[in-house]
Amino acid sequence: MRILVIGATGFAGATLVQRLRADGYAVEGLARNEAADEALVAAGVVPVRGDVLRPATVVPMLSRYEAIVFMPRVDIRREHEAVGVLLEALVGSGKRLIYMSGSAVLNQRTDGDWHEAAYAEDDDFVCFPAVLARFKTENLVKASAARGVHAIIIRPPLVWGKGTQRTLAALHASASSGAVCYLGRGLNVMSNVHVEDLADIFVRALVRGKPGALYHAVSGEMNWRSLAAEVARLRRLPTRSVDLNQARTVFGETITQIVFSVCSRCRCPRTRDELEWTPHPDRLDICAELGHPNFMSINGARDDDLAGTYGARRDTETPRGTQA
Repeated sequence: MRILVIGATGFAGATLVQRLRADGYAVEGLARNEAADEALVAAGVVPVRGDVLRPATVVPMLSRYEAIVFMPRVDIRREHEAVGVLLEALVGSGKRLIYMSGSAVLNQRTDGDWHEAAYAEDDDFVCFPAVLARFKTENLVKASAARGVHAIIIRPPLVWGKGTQRTLAALHASASSGAVCYLGRGLNVMSNVHVEDLADIFVRALVRGKPGALYHAVSGEMNWRSLAAEVARLRRLPTRSVDLNQARTVFGETITQIVFSVCSRCRCPRTRDELEWTPHPDRLDICAELGHPNFMSINGARDDDLAGTYGARRDTETPRGTQA
């Protein structure tokens, strides 16, 4: 199978292409500039020139591939437009397209409190308003299965591994205030998965995934107060609860809104059943990741880059939908 990975130089994408290559797939990665070309060549991946934010540059090459994996982290409204163009070009082809969404659509705003909701793939939910565009993209992908596209959605929560997870880095960066911070009571939970387990789900979905299916990728969950406590132990600092305005100062507006102020819990019975997947037993402990040298070398800086993914404007519509 010849596969085009869009987002191949990103955290999850780079891990996936290495797994695909190890499994014998012919993998090519979309590159919009020379730096991306060089990164892909260094990883042993053939680069092809195009820009996902100008999807017309990608459409002419789609006929060369049996499968397209879409996993870049770009502004979610422009992502919606790009995925729509690609799906329209694939109508009637029977080709596989796997779209990586994210569990932020399931977020419950709690400002640091626990919430009981834990969603499986087919559960009904009300979309978190700030990520409405991503919810709409999911529905676009699912609908394309009735138009002759073997389209699949994979919805991961917090993805960690290799010392590069940006939210965990933000916890470490908060230590520059003299304490490791969490919002409110810090009892809000976020599900998580190791990046290599996520790659395993993508590979299984390529082989076993059903058209129009949604698969969660989750292997555990942890509350932010416990994560902050472990970072504080490693750095020999206290922890400190901050209110919402303080959190915006410490962490930045977007990461506070999308991550630190919410409870986001999911389950993956469909993934485990249809894809015959279980997480690797050595990749279950997110706390063990917190001592990675990449994190321990952080001196402190807010992460405002997420605003480039989720955008500054909030959608106010909150549609309810059954995820199937």
